[in-house]
Amino acid sequence: MTKVLIRCLLVVLAATGAAQVQRKPAPRSNKMPESCVQVQDGAFHSAALDREMKYRILLPCGYQTGSGRFPVLYLLHGLYGDYLNWDTRTSLERYAQRYELIMVMPDAGDSWYTNSATDPKDKFEDYIAKDLVAEIDGKFRTLRSRHARAIAGLSMGGYGALKIALRYHDDFAFAGSLSGALDAPQDLGEKKPLFRDQLLKVFGPPGSVVRADNILSSLLQSVSPKDLPYLYLACGSGDDFLPVNRNFAAQLSSRGVPYEYHETAGGHAWDYWDRSVQDLLRAVADIISVQCRGISER
Repeated sequence: MTKVLIRCLLVVLAATGAAQVQRKPAPRSNKMPESCVQVQDGAFHSAALDREMKYRILLPCGYQTGSGRFPVLYLLHGLYGDYLNWDTRTSLERYAQRYELIMVMPDAGDSWYTNSATDPKDKFEDYIAKDLVAEIDGKFRTLRSRHARAIAGLSMGGYGALKIALRYHDDFAFAGSLSGALDAPQDLGEKKPLFRDQLLKVFGPPGSVVRADNILSSLLQSVSPKDLPYLYLACGSGDDFLPVNRNFAAQLSSRGVPYEYHETAGGHAWDYWDRSVQDLLRAVADIISVQCRGISER
């Protein structure tokens, strides 16, 4: 218990130090400091999918020099993306140096992180929520507790992160969404015809059981607010998904769910996600430190 608390406090201390540096920025330099974060690519056989799946993992700066265990953040990619996107299209490695967090980026195709209505082999929700978590906990020095586990994503991944955290609320302390396509099982196929075929493949036709089982508002109503993880929503003011994000934030408020919502300039694009992930990481570190303090007080 003491080791868990110490490791969690290190997370928030690192985050606090980062905030102080931002208030007093150092002189600009064209030379980027060498990262102490270790990048690894892995693969494992997913029982839910019955196939090999890839992931990229960022191990924090202190991982190689000690024997302690670390909290974990799972970062989910968007539609038409892959497991490399977060690392190659943002400055995540540089941001990760400030935090004592393991960051895991799995591959999930265009699955919407959902157990498919039309293909019984495509159980992508089970793959993330069960197989991947077990793989990372078994292979790396993680803190194997709800209080030290977070999940977040962008666009399709934002929907997936919230959906998985709402259904598996006993497994996550934090869930975050950047520009979340939060209406995926509902009328998104009508709003964006380009997505329609894949949405039909994943969720089935309108009115299907799979659609009903994966609507965020329904999942939200099925759980007591006190049992839910902390929810984090952010969306750009120029994003097509802004209305659905505002609506879901209003639902969280009416239910008394612990959450925060951020609306800043930006669209559905990588420059927005690169900026926004920095605030998300700070929130993850803050919430995990509070959750871990709760462990010591019990």
